[in-house]
Amino acid sequence: MANEHVLVVGAGQMGAGIAQVALTAGLRVTLVDVAKEAVDKGAGRIRSGLGKLREKGKLTEDAERAALGRLGTSTSAREVKDVDVAIEAATENEELKKRIFQDLDAVVRPGGVLATNTSSIPITRIAAATKRPDSVIGMHFMNPVPVMQLVELIRGAATSDQTFERTRSLAQAMGKTVVTSRDYPGFIVNRILIPMLNEAAYALMEGLGTAEDIDTAMKLGTNQPMGPLQLADFIGLDTVLFIAEVMHRGLGDPKYRPCPLLRQYVDAGWLGKKTGRGFHVYER
Repeated sequence: MANEHVLVVGAGQMGAGIAQVALTAGLRVTLVDVAKEAVDKGAGRIRSGLGKLREKGKLTEDAERAALGRLGTSTSAREVKDVDVAIEAATENEELKKRIFQDLDAVVRPGGVLATNTSSIPITRIAAATKRPDSVIGMHFMNPVPVMQLVELIRGAATSDQTFERTRSLAQAMGKTVVTSRDYPGFIVNRILIPMLNEAAYALMEGLGTAEDIDTAMKLGTNQPMGPLQLADFIGLDTVLFIAEVMHRGLGDPKYRPCPLLRQYVDAGWLGKKTGRGFHVYER
């Protein structure tokens, strides 16, 4: 495992976080994004994250230097050689992910793993875009990746036992606790979480309480570290809406219908913390 080469596609917050935990696990990592600016920003996030671990005494200077020495970058997945495991962490867009997996099919070694960090898109459909669906698996990390301990593994219809066991070993080597979900829209975490966030949006739309009161009620009344509307803002309201739409279409149950207020906020460009306004207002 220590000598394996991991290709991470997508240099945003999730991709950079996945790359960081792979590096601290002693793996060789290549971080890929289509834009050099995005790759550079992702690499900067990794350097910053490793630096914080060193400052907290969780990583020695030698270990930090060695981890950075194992990090490579590229703007094309097809140019990366000798890949044992690929983890896709691109935007939640099914057609984009299918195109990426066609590229990964060409660069991952025979017997390697093609993993997707999708939070809701069926693994079986992504796998069907490749010539080896038995090697494709869902590997859903939680955000922020270096802090959150969970990884959901999702087997597609064709995922082999070898692929599953190898991916579970990889997640555990990264220090993660693994749970396994069937390939249904939303998997385990979002199947339960997104309806709660959506219902909080309905409560706000219907005037049940202010955003502050709804969040305070859920924090203090159910001992959650963050209220549902604030959590939706941190996830990104566009992402919450997308997952809700996937669940609504995929499960065909009206109880998953996205809240009109959520959709209106996304239409307005109020996407949460990343834009400075969502259900709450944030300083930028």
